[in-house]
Amino acid sequence: MALAFFCAAVIAYDEFRHPQKMWIMNIVWPVTALYFSVFALWAYFRFGTGNQKISAESITGHHRDLMRQSRKEPTSADIGISDSHCGAGCTIGDIIAGFVLFALGWTLFGKPLFAQYAADLLLAWLLGIIFQYFTIMPLRHLSTLQALLAAIKSDTLSILAFEIGLFAWMALTSFVFFPSPHLRVTGPDYWFMMQIGMIFGFVTSYPMNRWLIKAGWKQAMV
Repeated sequence: MALAFFCAAVIAYDEFRHPQKMWIMNIVWPVTALYFSVFALWAYFRFGTGNQKISAESITGHHRDLMRQSRKEPTSADIGISDSHCGAGCTIGDIIAGFVLFALGWTLFGKPLFAQYAADLLLAWLLGIIFQYFTIMPLRHLSTLQALLAAIKSDTLSILAFEIGLFAWMALTSFVFFPSPHLRVTGPDYWFMMQIGMIFGFVTSYPMNRWLIKAGWKQAMV
């Protein structure tokens, strides 16, 4: 966890000095490092800093080329960075839901885990749509409603696929690895297990993001 926080801090510092042209990526990259640690740091300096070579005008001017490219076979970088959008929304949503539900003591069907499932899914979907909205807007110059509908279309399936991997790991953590007592959201061991869960979510969402890019439903980021 300490290594992941360090990697996120390095990325945030570099972005402070050299902000991303697409501002939402200033959030996505450090959040991705919170669970992918050194792998996110490597990906940022391998792919993320390359965004600085493209001006805002170039991004807009090459929109048609990007849309054509998104219908071709996407690269692993295209898919991974697109996947990181829903991953960032799921991560932030999970952090918020975890602490809020713990503070309120809410359960669903008598289980705290089921309440967290519901809260995680709702927050992840809302945040993922917001992240995708601010990705689409500078590229496609749509109206607010059109951009919102496009964001819902492009990210809903991706988020659902991400949550499949995350929720499966959370179930294993709660019912198999730590059935009694359960891990508490205030402990580092809980968040270490959630780091692993986010990686599983990223993996299960990866094929869906590949399909969404090829179908033209989601914008390739590289």
